[in-house]
Amino acid sequence: MRPGYHAVVVLDGAGWHKTGGRLRVPDNISLLKLPPYSPELNPVENVWQFLRGNWLSNRVFDTYDDIVDACCDAWNALAAEPGRIRSIATRAWAAVNL
Repeated sequence: MRPGYHAVVVLDGAGWHKTGGRLRVPDNISLLKLPPYSPELNPVENVWQFLRGNWLSNRVFDTYDDIVDACCDAWNALAAEPGRIRSIATRAWAAVNL
């Protein structure tokens, strides 16, 4: 990351976000750990739930590549509908006015 900039990385508690204290985080990066079982704080959880429920469920995949292709197709189809993404991920009570 460029000097003078700061980043915040949001971690949702997934197993692959745990490093057992071995991760060295630079001073210009902050880790924000969400509490367990808090999808309301992580809007992408609702997006994935929508994708699974509308494009990825009730299907049989023959190969791993078929799964990846289906996920990419679903993601690209949803990405073409920003209004739908906004409606899935936005919570009225969580709106922040800056």
